[in-house]
Amino acid sequence: MTSTGRLLPIIDYAPTRSWLWALALGLLSATGFEPLGLWPLALVAAGLFILLAAHSQSWKQAAWLGWLFGWSHFTLGNSWIATAFTYQAEMPAVLGWAAVPLLAVYLAIYPALAALAAHAIVRKGPLWAYAISFAGAWIVTEWLRSWVFTGYAWNPFAMVLLGPFDRPGLAALSPVMGTYALSGVAMLLGGALILLAAERRLRVLALVAALVVTGMYWPASPPREGELLVTIVQPDIRQDSLNDPRAFEANFQKLARHSLPQDTSETRPRIVLWPESGMVDYLREGYPQAYYDQTTAMGSPSFARRRLGLTVGEGSLLLTGAVDLEIGEDDSGVLRALGARNAVTAVSSEGELLGGYDKAHLVPYGEYLPMRELLEPLGLSRLVAGSIDFWPGPGPQTLDLRDYGKAGMQICYEIVFSGQVTDPAMRPDYIFNPSNDGWFGASGPPQHLAQARMRAIEEGLPVLRATTTGISAVIDARGVVRQHLGQYVEGRIDAVVPPSAPPTLFARTGNILPLIWAVVFLLAAFVAMRRTGR
Repeated sequence: MTSTGRLLPIIDYAPTRSWLWALALGLLSATGFEPLGLWPLALVAAGLFILLAAHSQSWKQAAWLGWLFGWSHFTLGNSWIATAFTYQAEMPAVLGWAAVPLLAVYLAIYPALAALAAHAIVRKGPLWAYAISFAGAWIVTEWLRSWVFTGYAWNPFAMVLLGPFDRPGLAALSPVMGTYALSGVAMLLGGALILLAAERRLRVLALVAALVVTGMYWPASPPREGELLVTIVQPDIRQDSLNDPRAFEANFQKLARHSLPQDTSETRPRIVLWPESGMVDYLREGYPQAYYDQTTAMGSPSFARRRLGLTVGEGSLLLTGAVDLEIGEDDSGVLRALGARNAVTAVSSEGELLGGYDKAHLVPYGEYLPMRELLEPLGLSRLVAGSIDFWPGPGPQTLDLRDYGKAGMQICYEIVFSGQVTDPAMRPDYIFNPSNDGWFGASGPPQHLAQARMRAIEEGLPVLRATTTGISAVIDARGVVRQHLGQYVEGRIDAVVPPSAPPTLFARTGNILPLIWAVVFLLAAFVAMRRTGR
């Protein structure tokens, strides 16, 4: 590797100390995520790490430094996970603080692979070629992270390029790149800033920095308006009372009092959106009566549905998070719930069920316990209340609700999976993202909202978020947050659903697009090596 980077005395490349730099830079790179949003610091940290990794003496050192960088990066970025363990009684809460770094042990493999791949491709080539190849490899490893072992796509590095609420920032490139390719761009930008500084090319550095800042704060395109009315209800039901039977009726009343139309003279159709986990009533027929007696109003699903219809009022349609049961005979022949579905259910003002959606991308250890036969005897449990596992649905679906539009559904965590949020057979008019973010402490909800904004931009679709404790929001197809309710606020949002944009290039191609960009980056690295070698 050429020695340009050694002109930056801040970096110590000695193997005995480089591991400390890798850990520190991983931490700093995670400060670009919400709620800190220190994106300049994140880009600089990523660039310095690329410089550090480029001076690795062997493939083992490159992989080790990549793993250390990833371990601290993911430990800080996922620190909100620890909060979830404080809301259940089956396992000690302190286990959450062990779970975060233990999860990072696995996630750090992907940055290690990116550093290893860049080292294998470039070896003793120029630093610019290494930076470009690292960015291309990062695209591939983020894509792998999104689906290997069911996937964990939280906080792709592209999120540091998302602008403030009223503008998309450099995330405006995602419709023609996809999120994972944008992550590669973020890495390359960080590397470019550091290499230009190392080479003392200060005018070019100032120009690149000015372009990045301008892109981050460039105003959004003019807004467009739709016709469909929407009311989003945020009841501020705290996690410790969500599953308390003594609070069921009080929680329902919180939802109900924010659901009736405010203007009774309005004749346009209106959808009312309730969050995941907010409503405990079983709405479907055919369960043993004991289940209705435990939770459902008057022990009757028909009464519960009719009450919901009256709650939203004539001319309105309710989309609510709900739990459906899978009933069957157990080993002793007793009819009982064998599994559950985390669902969205559509209910008309007459109390009729108009369809629903079952969550497909379930959270391991949250909604089901992998290897239950092995882990349950050891005292481990899942975090969501209940003794049965949730079962997955078939994948992204669109509900054609006629006057109420074509609704795409993504429940909670599903919204973070780039390229996996819409039904290719029927493009929706909007995406409904009900969520229970009460698990996620202070940093999880703003990170969740940011990723919903990214889905809106790359798909060209508005995203409507209804959460139990915040942050609920109306996000238009530009990624602009039109209205929102902050954390721990009870209230409602009354708005008009923003219109969708024409299908983006990413919406038409999916994650083939970022992989094509990865190939482009890697080819550019080979070109940079050949030109330098002349």
